[in-house]
Amino acid sequence: MTTYTPKNILITGAAGFIASHVANRLVRSYPDYKIVVLDKLDYCSNLKNLNPSRSSPNFKFVKGDIGSADLVNYLLITESIDTIMHFAAQTHVDNSFGNSFEFTKNNIYGTHVLLEACKVTGQIRRFIHVSTDEVYGETEEDAVVGNHEASQLLPTNPYSATKAGAEMLVMAYGRSYGLPVITTRGNNVYGPNQFPEKLIPKFILLAMRGQPLPIHGDGSNVRSYLYCEDVAEAFEVILHKGEVGHVYNIGTKKERRVTDVAKDMCKLFNLDAESSIKFVENRPFNDQRYFLDDEKLKCLGWSERTLWEDGLKKTIEWYTSNPDWWGDVSGALLPHPRMLMMPGGVDRHVDGPDNGEFDTTDLAINTSQIGVQVPSKTSINSIKKPVLKFLIYGKTGWIGGLLGKLCEKQGIQYEYGRGRLEDRSQLLVDLQTIKPSHVFNAAGVTGRPNVDWCESHKTETIRTNVSGTLNLADVCRENGILMINFATGCIFEYDAKHPEGSGIGFKEEDKPNFIGSFYSKTKAMVEELLKEYDNVCTLRVRMPISSDLKNPRNFITKIARYDKVVNIPNSMTILDELLPISIEMAKRNLQGIWNFTNPGVVSHNEILEMYKKYINPEFKWANFTLEEQAKVIVAPRSNNELDASKLKKEFPELLSIKESLIKHVFEPNKKQ
Repeated sequence: MTTYTPKNILITGAAGFIASHVANRLVRSYPDYKIVVLDKLDYCSNLKNLNPSRSSPNFKFVKGDIGSADLVNYLLITESIDTIMHFAAQTHVDNSFGNSFEFTKNNIYGTHVLLEACKVTGQIRRFIHVSTDEVYGETEEDAVVGNHEASQLLPTNPYSATKAGAEMLVMAYGRSYGLPVITTRGNNVYGPNQFPEKLIPKFILLAMRGQPLPIHGDGSNVRSYLYCEDVAEAFEVILHKGEVGHVYNIGTKKERRVTDVAKDMCKLFNLDAESSIKFVENRPFNDQRYFLDDEKLKCLGWSERTLWEDGLKKTIEWYTSNPDWWGDVSGALLPHPRMLMMPGGVDRHVDGPDNGEFDTTDLAINTSQIGVQVPSKTSINSIKKPVLKFLIYGKTGWIGGLLGKLCEKQGIQYEYGRGRLEDRSQLLVDLQTIKPSHVFNAAGVTGRPNVDWCESHKTETIRTNVSGTLNLADVCRENGILMINFATGCIFEYDAKHPEGSGIGFKEEDKPNFIGSFYSKTKAMVEELLKEYDNVCTLRVRMPISSDLKNPRNFITKIARYDKVVNIPNSMTILDELLPISIEMAKRNLQGIWNFTNPGVVSHNEILEMYKKYINPEFKWANFTLEEQAKVIVAPRSNNELDASKLKKEFPELLSIKESLIKHVFEPNKKQ
């Protein structure tokens, strides 16, 4: 068995999970090796993962993208790189279902750039390509022998398909150009530093917060787990003893169902498994089992060292000691997270007084020639959290205008969209020129002075409320951007299962049952279609109210000017309280449908009683019935109660409708 000794190693994606453990191990164990790490600092990377190496003289960090051919070529030449360990990739399967193009760009194109640079420079003696066990596809449940390195590749999801595609390129460059390539395919890895979109760190953080542990489907899926230090050792062995042109499985024959992982977690946290485990909707496709034959790697002298129980305890201890390592990860802790991957990655803040100790003094790259950002000690010290920049549609609308004022108050960058929603090319120009982190859609046709207008302007209503909204959602999805969509709860009416006064509200998953107005029809139609877009957060607003009692769109202002009003309890939205929450929802990257109302209901008469008490003691009004109302309006109106428990659970501080009315609307306007 021949032994390979590298001199100058480039490790891609080294601020990520597995690669950081490999980099730290090599820096620590081999002071004669120079370790250059390249990472664009995407959402799942963190410079703090490399803290153990930062003061070492044989370590160097470069911030950059493997997709930049100029940068890669420059590094290979100036650093005399003879070995590449290629870890950089988008790896989360859930993300690949919603943003597959980003996976193609990073996993296939990025790999291709590296391979081409190796071919051009002609100096690489080892190219270790890190792949995944998922390229084999699903293993039969009754199989007793795992997939060996020569097994057929049958990927089943966009992530594994891009990894298989990258493998084909690696193999082709090995055969066509004689590049000294080695490929690894590994089982699931767990341990410290892992971004909590993955199962084990997600379970740990949720258990620490006392929240349910979500399991996709029935939890019968079988997976194998290796502790990160064992995997780092495997790469150390492959680096020195692996044979060029070969593939090595990094695996374990010890398998666990996802439900067993959750139960083990509950046991270690002293939680009741039955009440702590929550079964949620499955992925579009979820392989039942991955099973590897790891004998080939064992022949090189590697074996798994860490017992499951010991590794799990070490991992829990690390996360409990470092709960804020990743900052705000509430979006990643959702059952189906969609971390939105923006071009160029997301910088993460590095805490601590000595963040500038990364050895970057030799990185005198002429960035004017190659157009790439290379950090100096000063720039590393100034790395910030992801910058928010909102693109808002609906500038002339009530909610759109209020959103702009809130952004100014909170110091959030924002711009109003210039394009019309129905014009896709205009929307693309907006996204390309403004480069937002999030898009807010507060544009829509409600009719002037009310929804009766829509009954005689149906095509105009469809154009904006349906076609335009779908257009914007689709453009945002293609660009990996979350869209906060202000919708309506006026798509329900009280029925036998949700009778008036019962306190039983319509939930997010309930089907709309109100078709009395054309406006409501279009809103229900587009909401149903938007369910197919995993980059949309739909907020059902009802009868919006604000503290601005002079605004003619304010529900209170409207009914205070009517001669007669019906007296029916309804769910309503206090904008002063809920619009700031919509911004927080964007920060958390929340998705899906949300009843965006204050908990509970309030009737017209109760509101007017408050109006009389706080604003105008002389105020008088009269009631009339729904039948009488129908004689003076064109389209029927929706009356309902929405169940706001989902929103209340996410934001426990949310006030009930009557409390919010007093605090945010009537007390500030109280006549002395």
